[in-house]
This record gives sequence, C-alpha cells and structure tokens, in this order.
Amino acid sequence: MTSLAVPEHPWLLPGELVVPGERERDRAHPRRTTRDWIVDSLAFLAGLLWVLFATVDALSPSPETAIPLPHDWMVGVDALLGLASCGLLWVRRRWPLGLAVATLPLSAFSLAAAVPLLILYFTVVVHRRTAVAIAFTGAGLVTNLIFSWTRPDPSMPYWATVSWGMVFSLAVLAWGMFVRARRQLIVSLRERAERAEAEQQLRVAQARHLERTRIAREMHDVLAHRISLLSLHAGALEFRPDAPADEVARAAGVIRGSAHAALQDLREVIGVLRADGDNTGDAPEPPQPTLADLPALIEESRAAGVRVNLTDTVVAPGAVPAALGRAAYRIVQEGLTNARKHAAGAAVTVDVAGGPGAGLTVAISNRWPLGTPAGGELPGAGTGLVGITERVTLAGGRLAHGRDEAGDFRLAAWLPWPA
Repeated sequence: MTSLAVPEHPWLLPGELVVPGERERDRAHPRRTTRDWIVDSLAFLAGLLWVLFATVDALSPSPETAIPLPHDWMVGVDALLGLASCGLLWVRRRWPLGLAVATLPLSAFSLAAAVPLLILYFTVVVHRRTAVAIAFTGAGLVTNLIFSWTRPDPSMPYWATVSWGMVFSLAVLAWGMFVRARRQLIVSLRERAERAEAEQQLRVAQARHLERTRIAREMHDVLAHRISLLSLHAGALEFRPDAPADEVARAAGVIRGSAHAALQDLREVIGVLRADGDNTGDAPEPPQPTLADLPALIEESRAAGVRVNLTDTVVAPGAVPAALGRAAYRIVQEGLTNARKHAAGAAVTVDVAGGPGAGLTVAISNRWPLGTPAGGELPGAGTGLVGITERVTLAGGRLAHGRDEAGDFRLAAWLPWPA
C-alpha cells in the first residue's frame, strides 16, 4: 500500500503520493503535474510583468510616486535581478527554503524582484513547518526595514512604508499557512479513507474466512456421520457373509448411498476451502438441519442397525430458534457417531427436553464398551467433541461428557432458550 507524503518532504507538494522504493528517484526528478505547470506559468508571468512595470517606472520616474535610484545603471541591474528571480520560480518547488534564503538579501534593495521574492516566500510558508515560516518572516521584516530606508517612498513617511511592507508579509504568511493547512487536511482525509477501505476489506476477508471455517466444521460433522454409517454396514457384511441375499442387497444399497453422500459432502468441504474470497458469498449455502430433522437422523441410525430410543418432551417445538435447533441436531449427530465408533452394538438413548425460558437439554447415553469391538474401533480425529464444545460455548450453554454414575458414557448439553 502506498503512503501519503506530508509537507515535511521537501521535494514533493503536499498531497502527492510517495511509493516506497521511488523516493530517491522523486528527489532527483520531481514530478510536475498539469496543475503545477499552470500555476508556475502564471507565477512566472506575474513576476515578469512586475519586472517590466518596475523597470519602465524607474526609467521614466514620476517625481510624486516613483521610488528613485541613486544611479541610472542600477535600473538595469535591478531588472536583471528581477529576471533572475523570475527564472528561479521554475525550480522553487525543489529547493524552496534554499532559494528563499539565497535571495533574501535582494529584498533589502531590489524593487523589480519584489513579486518573485514574495512568491518564493509563499512557497516556503506552504512547504515548510510553521516555525521555519515564522523565522523566515522575521528575517523578511528586517530586510523590509532596510528596503524602506534604502528605497524611500516620496509619497509616504518611513514608518508608513514599513507598515505596508509588514502588512504584505503577514498577509502572505496567513495565506500560505491556510493553503498548507488545507492540503494537510486533504492528505489526512485521503489517508483516512484509504485506511478505512483497507480495514473494511480486511473485515470482509475475515468474515468470509470465519464463514468458510464454520461451513467446513458443519460438513465435518455430517461427513463423520456418513462414514460411520458406511463402516457399520460394511462391518456387518464382513462378519455375516451368509446373510440372506435381500439383507446383503439392502446393506450394499445403504453403503452405496452413504458413500455417494459422503463424496458429495467431501466435495462441498473442498469447494468451501478452495473457494475464492470474492465468490464465497455468491454461492448458496445448503439448507441447515433443525430440531425438526432430528427424527430423520434417528431413523437413519436405526436403519443402520443401531438401537436408538428417542424421548422428546420439548414444549412448543415449532418455536425453537433455527440456531438452537441446529446446535441440538449437531449434538445428537455427534453422540450417535461416537456411539457407533466406540460402542458398536450398544443401545443409545437420546433425551431432548425443555421449553422457552427453561432452555433446551440434549442428552445422549450408551453403555460403556467392554473390550475392543470386532474389527477394531473406527478411526477418528478427536475433534468432534471439541467442535461441539465450542458450538455450545458460543451459544452460551454448557456441555459435559464422560462416564456417569451408572458407568455409561453420557454426552449432555444445555442450551439457553429465551422466553
């Protein structure tokens, strides 16, 4: 990201961009915009017209208003100094303070260089700190005292001439400080807008990442459930090779359906994790299960040969919030998956109870396995309970799992249900 230059950079105008790695090149060759060309041309023209006016007035002086010179040859020298000062206006952006200090002695006696020197002074005020501008203004007021003495105005007394010189200097100082403050404000607002845009993009990227992570966790739970069903039916075929043909066909059909569903779920997980951040929000999210889908989940496990007893005493089940029902569904799904993995053949009891204001209680229990199941335990990543714990914690509930007083394994959760 590019950073914005502040007026302390002497080789750039306030508001110009400084790209890292290009600072030395910009120092050697400052870029001049179209606006800069127009402003510099007008400044040069104004200085040139003033030199012409001051020279003509000096060559044909009016006794009442002209500021005389002691010798005629000084008119030509003054004109040359004015022209040289006009030429310096084209490079004043590169060395504003250096040129102003070098030409400061001219302001003590040169009338033709007055306008170019005022423009140089204005550039110093705009491009330098306030302390530098005030110090240079003080030096200019000193040379103003000298100019009023060396080039007295016949139509005004000395102190009146000095006062007018001070008014011009302070007016240029105020104008330059106003322009500098305005440019700094524009630079600050531009930088703030860029920072806000970058922060917004970062928040959007974080939100998309969190959403993809959440969807991946959802699909992990579903995929683990599918794989456990597939393994259960495959194990039944392995240990009952003499089963009737219709049972073998039915089990093979369940295996095929579970494998197909598992592949679909896996494809969705990979798609979510590989999805480009700009397109994630455009992809429709698959329908999420709720508490109303719990009987179908139980029937799916029963069809796989798991003995599941469901006790549902939820008051007003139609009023269960979608997020609460989805959390309860995932808890039961994880409990059934763990029972099939670690306690194959054991009966599973599922209790769901609660109501508005009292909260929703979900409990899954099964007998503690004795020994190692035939064929070995199904492999697991061990992250299912971790994900469920995080889900319950984020919902503001409580979760407990382990052996109960009867020696059974119990997974129980309480979720808040606002009245």
